[in-house]
Amino acid sequence: MVGKKLEDGRVHAVGRRKTSVARVYLQRGKGEWHINGRSLSEYFPRSAYQTILEKPFQTTDTVGEYDVKVNVRGGGLTGQAGAIQLGIARALLIEDEERRVSLRRGGLLTRDPRRVERKKYGQPKARKRFQFSKR
Repeated sequence: MVGKKLEDGRVHAVGRRKTSVARVYLQRGKGEWHINGRSLSEYFPRSAYQTILEKPFQTTDTVGEYDVKVNVRGGGLTGQAGAIQLGIARALLIEDEERRVSLRRGGLLTRDPRRVERKKYGQPKARKRFQFSKR
């Protein structure tokens, strides 16, 4: 289950990226953002992250129509921004199934499967090797 409609008119969806998990709640409103109790510009001061988060709304022409409340945990800012973006896209899809084509075309419904590769023994990092000495 990736999301559902709640009794109070809100829509709940979950988005994941790398090690981040975002629980997104959408409700019709004025376009206010609350991410872990802080505003969008406070939590993500860089405009690149704000652009990532607003992409689902721009794709579906719903900018400023929904209030967004997000609880996000784990990972760094890039992973959290990606997780929130997927959660918003899924929530918009639950709200109106006809948005599926535009969200799919924008690549917003696909969960990014890339994760950090584990470090291997006998090496300093996942793929880096110690310097080879023939003699």
